[in-house]
Amino acid sequence: MKPTVLVTTPIAEAYRRALEERYELTFDAGARDGVRAVVASGDFRGDEATMDAMPQLGLIACIGAGYDGIDLAAAARRGIKVANTAGANASAVADFTIGLLLSLVRRINEAERLVRAGAWRGERAGRLVAAPGLTGRRVGVVGMGAIGRKIASRLAAFETEIGYTGPSAKDDVSYRFFENVTALAEWADILILAHRASAANRHLVNAAVLRALGPRGFLVNISRGSAVDEEALIEAIETRAIGGAALDVFEHEPQVRPDLLSLGETVLTPHIAGGSQQALDAMFAVVGANLDAFFEGRPLPNEVSV
Repeated sequence: MKPTVLVTTPIAEAYRRALEERYELTFDAGARDGVRAVVASGDFRGDEATMDAMPQLGLIACIGAGYDGIDLAAAARRGIKVANTAGANASAVADFTIGLLLSLVRRINEAERLVRAGAWRGERAGRLVAAPGLTGRRVGVVGMGAIGRKIASRLAAFETEIGYTGPSAKDDVSYRFFENVTALAEWADILILAHRASAANRHLVNAAVLRALGPRGFLVNISRGSAVDEEALIEAIETRAIGGAALDVFEHEPQVRPDLLSLGETVLTPHIAGGSQQALDAMFAVVGANLDAFFEGRPLPNEVSV
């Protein structure tokens, strides 16, 4: 008998077929009996009640680096392992981040709309020519993990000055370290959120941080929507307390606030930063490796520590 694996998120047919060679997959969200492992996105609700409802559950394998929906302590008490695919899509996220940032600061999306509207020249197009570039700008990266490092390395090619913050300074990183996000925002022209989401850093970027970033500052979020107080962000953009924001993630996605959708000075995308073909292939290879290791009694390649 193949072990039963519950898959709680849509996956491509090719990945499904590959897993079905070794496992009995179920996509029934109500499945409980016999489920040995769960394959889920990082916001899967892995609370005590969910775990107790699956008495044979031994592994939650997250697609992506995040696992903020899972109660790690509860999992540990029940002997349930948690794994992710940290690093597998870091290059894709970093590439997309640079695209978001360039679109925001050089107002590429607005320029494209002007061309389509036949407004090649004129006052609006003239303002775009004076949009600030990246050369010489100070970029603050929140989170210097696999994704943050790749973002920083790409930004270095744009002749920017890079600073970062996180739980602690990295011995193998030469960028300037800041003790907290407010201090980083005060220093930076651009603030990029690339940290791992958790309940502890909900609304990490609040009104105070946005004020510190200032009217010439820009925010880019490719972490989690919960990291930004959207009420404060909308007010900051409306009052020109910051220069603008590029968001790939939202606090209540897939719903996006209408007042955020109607704002100018924003670039908005539907949580696709980590979704290149190469990244998806790499992530599902790690998911498969985590499942194989678990069922064969070997250490997990990407086990998450409590």
